[in-house]
Amino acid sequence: MSITTIIKISVFVFVSGLILSTISGCKRDPDMSNDVLLDGPIDPNIVEANTKFGFNLFNEILKTEDNSNIFISPFSISVAVAMTLNGAAGDTEEGMVNTLQLHNIDTEVINPGYAILQQTLQVADPKVTLTLANSLWGNQEFSFDSEYRQRNSQFFEAEITSLDFRDPSSVNSINHWVNDKTNGNIPEIIDEISSDDVLFLLNAVYFKGSWQTEFDPTNTRDAMFHLADGSNKPVPMMFREDKYPFFYSKEFQAVSLPYGDGRISMYIFLPSNDSDLNTFLESLNIENWEEWISQFSERKVGVNIPKFKLEYKIELNQILKNLGMETAFNHNQADFSRMVSTDTALTGNLYISKVDHKTFVEVNEEGTEAAAVTGIGISVTSLPPQFTVNRPFFFAIRDNETGTILFMGTVVDPLA
Repeated sequence: MSITTIIKISVFVFVSGLILSTISGCKRDPDMSNDVLLDGPIDPNIVEANTKFGFNLFNEILKTEDNSNIFISPFSISVAVAMTLNGAAGDTEEGMVNTLQLHNIDTEVINPGYAILQQTLQVADPKVTLTLANSLWGNQEFSFDSEYRQRNSQFFEAEITSLDFRDPSSVNSINHWVNDKTNGNIPEIIDEISSDDVLFLLNAVYFKGSWQTEFDPTNTRDAMFHLADGSNKPVPMMFREDKYPFFYSKEFQAVSLPYGDGRISMYIFLPSNDSDLNTFLESLNIENWEEWISQFSERKVGVNIPKFKLEYKIELNQILKNLGMETAFNHNQADFSRMVSTDTALTGNLYISKVDHKTFVEVNEEGTEAAAVTGIGISVTSLPPQFTVNRPFFFAIRDNETGTILFMGTVVDPLA
């Protein structure tokens, strides 16, 4: 068992647990600036869809990144795709709905479902901070559909900003928002803006939780961690003995470590000595997950877990294509006709050009700090031609009724 295997399981189920642990009633947020009513219960179908999508996504990533550290926020990715979904139509919309596992949910309740879930996830616990933020950054040369803007503003509370994408400072503006919303843990999500980019949709998740009962740093000792290749490595191991929700089977043992008032927990699954992580991951699906969660019971446990800190990034284009969203990435077939206003003169077709995901996590004696950002870039197959007069030129002034040229000349130095 390697430290990478422990990290893969603990951090993934931790993020999934954020969603599963919040199936409860919700209240109206008095500070909301829109008309979304938040006094109904969370739609369990939305939670189930997000969990299925998370496991599908994680397992697809495993196919290309086996035996390496993996840390994703499936909810962050789901929200970013759902915001993009508001502009999709036809086969593109159907593929995105299927990928998000929303196909059995009435389309009219998808947006309200996400709105209620996002509001409820932002818990009121003095020992836990969980914030979600969404934003749309559009090229000022494009007019985006008013209903598309309104849906993302109303249901996702997305900040909507129009920028001059030709101005290099636009990259800094977007990355400054990312840095701010992740408390400085993820400084940037984009490196540049290409000439074909017309929109960026961003979701940011920030979590900081203190353990319900913190680990005593004086009990942290270096201990040998058994790596997958058979070698050993000393790592700082935290220790605490207490009553925790615990589950044991012949294939693995698992513990739930609560934060704050216990609404959010980190779940750690440790394969048995007779098994391994890959064998466990083969059985990781929503049916087994829900069965395992239901069998946790409190008992006294001596918990030894390593301190760790990692950063992770991945481009999700091929992953999402494999899960059913291929049409959305096809520059000829993608249909995002509900995204752009009809008065925008497009010479090409909108499509998803890139989906980037970055995360950060640190686990120590005090608790856990984690952040995630998902960025979706929308591009157009061909922008209107750019005519920049930045070199010597000829010009003429013509009467178009008679065809008479009234003036003509050349400019080799506009300031001469």
